[in-house]
Amino acid sequence: MHTLSKKIVKFEVVSEAIPEAIPEAIHEAIHEAIPRPDRLIGSTYKLKTPESDHAIYITINDMLVNNRRVPYEIFINSKNMGNYQWMTAVTRLVSAVFRKGGDIIFLVDELKEIFDPKGGYFKKGGVYMPSLVAEIGYAIEQHMHIIGFIVPEVDEHTEAYLVNKRAELGVSDGEFPPQSQLCSKCNTKALVLMDGCMTCLSCGDSKCG
Repeated sequence: MHTLSKKIVKFEVVSEAIPEAIPEAIHEAIHEAIPRPDRLIGSTYKLKTPESDHAIYITINDMLVNNRRVPYEIFINSKNMGNYQWMTAVTRLVSAVFRKGGDIIFLVDELKEIFDPKGGYFKKGGVYMPSLVAEIGYAIEQHMHIIGFIVPEVDEHTEAYLVNKRAELGVSDGEFPPQSQLCSKCNTKALVLMDGCMTCLSCGDSKCG
């Protein structure tokens, strides 16, 4: 007895509920053969680093797939022409990976692990950036979180707990005590001694498990 195999030629979201992460089918829906639409939805992020007098602007455009935003291309611009060559290279390579489709989240981790041999820098709020390229990776990651492409690592209960602890220590959201140490998990100076255990006020990582 022979069985007939059928190819999937069409798919759609049948539930009205918005999932926490982009479904695998939508990951695979993007591929390099898809022509660029005439209109894309974009977001622009401004990066200001101590390494340059000029800000860097990152624009990420998304394609709509089943009413969900999926990264399609990226543009990086700055008045600092000294970075023009590698910024153009990063723009083209990242955009090519976006259009290739599949699981593109690995790209964020690769960029975040690039270190500047001259040393990194601290951003406002105590977040350590090992390099400018790494900060671009963090900006892409932030965008993926905003559009729902990446599931938040801190759940609602943990976030509520951290908000209360920050309030007890007299610091507002986005700020941490000046005596905080650097968290090895999220690279933020937010590690403090809390309830007898070193705990990160940013990502919730605890040395006590």
